[in-house]
Formats: sequence, structure tokens, C-alpha cells
Amino acid sequence: MARIMSSVMAVFILVPALAPGIGQLILMVASWRAIFGLFLAVASIALVWFAIRQPETLSAARRASFSLRRIAGAVREVCVHPVALGYTIAAGLIFGALVGYLTSAAQIFQGQYGLGERFPLYFAALALAIGVASWCNSRLVMHYGMRLLSGVAVVGLGALSVGFFAIALATGGHPPLWALMAYFGAAFFCLGILFGNFNALAMEPLGHIAGVAASVVGSLTTFISLLLGTLIGRSYDGTVLPLVGGFAILALAAMAVMCWAERGR
Repeated sequence: MARIMSSVMAVFILVPALAPGIGQLILMVASWRAIFGLFLAVASIALVWFAIRQPETLSAARRASFSLRRIAGAVREVCVHPVALGYTIAAGLIFGALVGYLTSAAQIFQGQYGLGERFPLYFAALALAIGVASWCNSRLVMHYGMRLLSGVAVVGLGALSVGFFAIALATGGHPPLWALMAYFGAAFFCLGILFGNFNALAMEPLGHIAGVAASVVGSLTTFISLLLGTLIGRSYDGTVLPLVGGFAILALAAMAVMCWAERGR
């Protein structure tokens, strides 16, 4: 499952890598309303494609009846299972770091470093670092396992972030652009390793209620990440210190939660 999730993430990460460039191309030849027209066209194509090509994957013999009691029981099972809950929280913390970056990136690269129209290029380069990491994880996870790779990645992310925070502090919150890009590239590589693995680890004991479990895991992960990521974004003070500090704190917190989940296992 971790291998498949990593492959999916490698494709999915192309979205933030390509989207700014596609949007810019549309605005060069049409008004902003054309972007919403593209939304409608893509959604229509996806609807038709899935209606024709995507079969039901759950056999009739394994389908459960629809009832609020059954759904509530599945939700409760997700929330009380230490491994599922622990890795869901850890995934939310890691996604929170990414959301914090997304809410701060334009201010940092365009405002603080004055990249202007070159911003989408830098943004895409860092997004591709996550995609490369997801692809590498899909190759490595079958040999080394999810837990070992996740442990190495979360420790690496924490160490990188604490170390670069010290560098950023020494430079008044304005490190050289090349150093910032090198840090983000390495940090996002660690994030790419963690995304697929944490999701698979959270779902690993929940195969019998996979549908509801995926919804609960996804919802909790999103809620945690939006809350923490927005807090990081609103803390921007004209330097990279809030973002890098947020990466460090969330990585260390994810490390602690991962240890707690493994003890529960």
C-alpha cells in the first residue's frame, strides 16, 4: 500500500508544479473567467471518464449495509486505535508544515526575495522534490519497510529544520536564496517520503472498514493541517523564521507522535 500511495503522490504532486504555469498561460490569452471554464471542462471530462472506466472495487459479498450505527462504530474504531490515530495525527502535522509553506511561499519568494514572475519556477522546482521523493519511496519501501523509512525521514526533517533555523536566526531571518532553496529541497524530499508512508501506516490496521477509515483519516489530517498551517502562515513577519521554526516544531511533534503510536502497536 505504501508503494502504491507513493506512486499516487508522485503523480499528484505534479498538480502544484504545473498549475501556476497553466494558469499563467491562460491569463496570457484570455481573462480570469477562462480559468473557471477550464474547471468545468476538466470536471466534465473526469465525470465521463470515471462513469465509463472506473468499476466498483468492493465485491458484493464484502459490502456492508448502510446504517448510522455501523458508520459511527467505524469512526470510533479509527479514533481509539493507537496506530491509526497516531499516524493520522502525524500525517496532519506533516501536512501542516506543507500548508504553512503554501500560505507563506508567495510572501517569501515574491516579497522578501523579489522573484516576481519567476516565483512559479521556484515553486514548481520544490514541488518536484516531493514528487521525486515519492517515486524513490515507492522503490525503497518494499526493501526497507514503511516504518524505517518514515523514521529516517522524520528525524532528517527535524534535524534539517532545527539546523537551518539556527542559520536563519544568524542571518536575521534572511538567509541567501540558494541556501533557502537547498533547505526546502531537502525538507520537501523528507516530506515526500512521509506522505505516502504515514497514510498507509494509518490505514494498515483498518482494511475491514477501509472506506469509512479513509474518510476519517483524510478529514482529521486535513483539519489538523489547515489549523496548524494557517497559524504558521499568519505568523509571517517578513522573515523565514516562522516557517522554518514551524517545520522544526511540527517535525519534532510528528516524531513524538510516531513513537507513541509504535508503543501502542
